[in-house]
Amino acid sequence: MTGIGSIVNSAAIVAGGLVGLAVGSFISKRVQATLVSGMAVGTMFIGAGGTFSKMLVPVEGGSLEARGALMLVMSLAIGAVAGELVDIDGKMERFGEWLKRVSHNERDNKFLDGFVTASLTFCIGAMAILGALEDGLKGDPSLLYLKSVMDGIFTIALTASLGKGVMFSAIPILLFQGSITLASSLLRPIMTPDVLDAISLVGGVLIFCVGWNILWHEKKIRVANLLPALVVAVVWTLLKGRI
Repeated sequence: MTGIGSIVNSAAIVAGGLVGLAVGSFISKRVQATLVSGMAVGTMFIGAGGTFSKMLVPVEGGSLEARGALMLVMSLAIGAVAGELVDIDGKMERFGEWLKRVSHNERDNKFLDGFVTASLTFCIGAMAILGALEDGLKGDPSLLYLKSVMDGIFTIALTASLGKGVMFSAIPILLFQGSITLASSLLRPIMTPDVLDAISLVGGVLIFCVGWNILWHEKKIRVANLLPALVVAVVWTLLKGRI
């Protein structure tokens, strides 16, 4: 069944969220605060690792050489301008507020943070895109199954600290990955290894920013408004033929 990978991924997030809520009720506020910090640092290192794995390449002599720096900076700059003009962050927050109302969670002060943080964390990255493509093109959801396990485990810890809003990230995950699966035949020609590397490089920076927001909420980065940087990275790579 085409699209089953995204359905399983969304279900795993809901299941992980339910476990997280059950566990979270037995965790003190102090432990929850430390858990939030731990998740933030972990997210930042995951993002940094994804970027450096594509940006730093070995050269003759055993040293490392940085590549893609100009593409990264330009993608973020152009993407930021486009994102601010469209105000993706504002639209995502308004959608989150709507979900908060219709689910009768108006008193949950962490709902919006949990929803936005989890949505960005689970949607950004080459694994979500490549997995959805393989599901559509080959009928092979195995990569999304693996992602489902990872997301489910991460959701348990995230929900225990940020609450119910995390579970509702299953909706944008289903819409985002499902759309890619449905459009896979159109996207296949442009999703070259270099393009996927570019997505990982830029996506890693965005994931790092998500972790930053969890740790230093008072200095929030509007990560959703940086999402067009991923599109810029794809276009840049296709035009250059390489990162």
